[in-house]
Amino acid sequence: MKILGISAFYHDSAAALIDNGEIVAAAQEERFTRKKHDPGFPSHAVAFCLEYGGLSLNELDAIVFYDKPLLKFERLLETYYAFAPKGVRSFLTAMPVWIKEKMFLKRLINEELVKLGYDKKKKVKLLFPEHHLSHAASAFYPSPFEKSAILTIDGVGEWATASICLGEGKDISILKELRFPHSLGLLYSAFTYFLGFRVNSGEYKLMGLAPYGNPDSPDIKKYEEIILKELVDLKEDGSVWLDQEYFDYATGLKMVNEHKWEALFGFKTRRPEDALEAVHCNLGLAIQNITEEAVIRMAKEAKRLTGADYLCMAGGVALNCVSNGKLQKANIFKDIFIQPAAGDAGGALGAAQAAYHIYFNEERKITWKADAMRGSYLGPTFSDLDVALTAKKYKAIYTHYENFKDLSTEAAKLLAEGNVVGWVQGRMEFGPRALGGRSILGDPRNAEMQKKLNLKIKYRESFRPFAPSVLAEDCGDYFDYEGISPYMLLVHPVAESRRKPVPANYSAMDLREKLYFERSDLPSITHIDYSARIQTVHKETNPRYYELIDSFKALTGYAVIVNTSFNVRGEPIVCTPNDAYRCFMRTEMDYLVVGNFIFDKKQQPEWLEKDNWKEEFVLD
Repeated sequence: MKILGISAFYHDSAAALIDNGEIVAAAQEERFTRKKHDPGFPSHAVAFCLEYGGLSLNELDAIVFYDKPLLKFERLLETYYAFAPKGVRSFLTAMPVWIKEKMFLKRLINEELVKLGYDKKKKVKLLFPEHHLSHAASAFYPSPFEKSAILTIDGVGEWATASICLGEGKDISILKELRFPHSLGLLYSAFTYFLGFRVNSGEYKLMGLAPYGNPDSPDIKKYEEIILKELVDLKEDGSVWLDQEYFDYATGLKMVNEHKWEALFGFKTRRPEDALEAVHCNLGLAIQNITEEAVIRMAKEAKRLTGADYLCMAGGVALNCVSNGKLQKANIFKDIFIQPAAGDAGGALGAAQAAYHIYFNEERKITWKADAMRGSYLGPTFSDLDVALTAKKYKAIYTHYENFKDLSTEAAKLLAEGNVVGWVQGRMEFGPRALGGRSILGDPRNAEMQKKLNLKIKYRESFRPFAPSVLAEDCGDYFDYEGISPYMLLVHPVAESRRKPVPANYSAMDLREKLYFERSDLPSITHIDYSARIQTVHKETNPRYYELIDSFKALTGYAVIVNTSFNVRGEPIVCTPNDAYRCFMRTEMDYLVVGNFIFDKKQQPEWLEKDNWKEEFVLD
């Protein structure tokens, strides 16, 4: 039984293909179109999945869309009615699009599929599970758990903004839902907006900014009290009630009532390129603390309702890896599995899986050791010929290695010498994290590496932290964590033995002073609060990346390297060797490794294309 899942028309469009319950392929549309968070119909992603599966659309048993458009339209109409006459501008903006396109989404999907070779006479089933069921399915079915609680938290689907479910065997039962307009995800996005970052894109920046807040400052407690008194009522079960007087997302064209928020917190809404000040950092820490508390309360409620030993998570808020680390430390459950593509992209996979197990009533067979996501390497790959043709196109100079062991030894040496290395190997990752398939790498011992990567390679805010990739069996040598974290979705402290003591006035230092203080013998991956967003690397899922880190360990004694996504600010992660070479030449990256080829920047012909990535890509 072959089922295609699709998510589209909001943000992070994607497609996923399963065959008899097994995940064959999955990818986001943005990687092909080069438009970050592309919301359009995922034609390229669908074509890739079908090609990888050796199928045509007409051979599928079902095509499954990740939510119910008419239910979403019902929520839109009821919300405008409830808030009327407020929101008339937003209503007039939204309605023509809904009436022209989204009301007739089934027809629109069919039209797009016909362009890809679909024969409507074949009458392949077109199914529409609910949004949060798609999230729940994406987390539970690939997990290694026979029975678990499932927690989904995001902005909003149709009506639900969070859900608690029980997964058992092939069945998922929805036990409890939080409903629009009350939403933990939208609350966090409102602060993302107020602090100058882009909604549905910059939430992870807010998470990265929060630790720069001074935990000893009275501002933190003051801001938390304001939030909990004026903006949100946080219930014992983790549900939230938001005072809509302060928010504009229900019927307006922006997230918050800026005038009221500015009066509440005592400073202006930050604009994207404004300087970051202590008040911004402190407010970021306050809302992160409240979010973590809400997630932990929801998890406790999930435990109470299900009695399960295990927890699965999905939805955009499940990408808050700081919160995830705190939840894991709370020991509410024996273990947690978080869907690596936890946002809307993962809804495509969950939709297909929900159809297979729930609609078609097919049994679930757990045959995998850790999970069924294949390390999340589910996207396109490439051949030596593809690399050679890219080199020929740009008259690029390279060294080709017949033996990968020799290449990994050389690449490890380049890293140890302080070079920044682009690393493109095997299948592209599914989800927002680069996991050693499409990554930029550096030496974590190098105190200048974070600054160099942010300012000269990624062209982004200097406060942004970088993640460590560590050999799974060596994780406990570097971090206060003995488990696995293959998808870079958990934050845990750097081991005490590796830390350097901070000066007495550390809390009072400004952001820049804190940023460049060496906190450990791994300064480039040790965040300001001595934490790190860990990726454990496993030989079974990514043998080449494992080999590289093992070579670095043999050379330096350190089984850990810096890993960040292969892109510049505002650009999607690279997909093809061509994407990688272009990004390599337009940044100050030193070396590029693609498959068995190494490109040295010093040997490359002059880059004559005068295009400007700042103009080409909308900044995130």
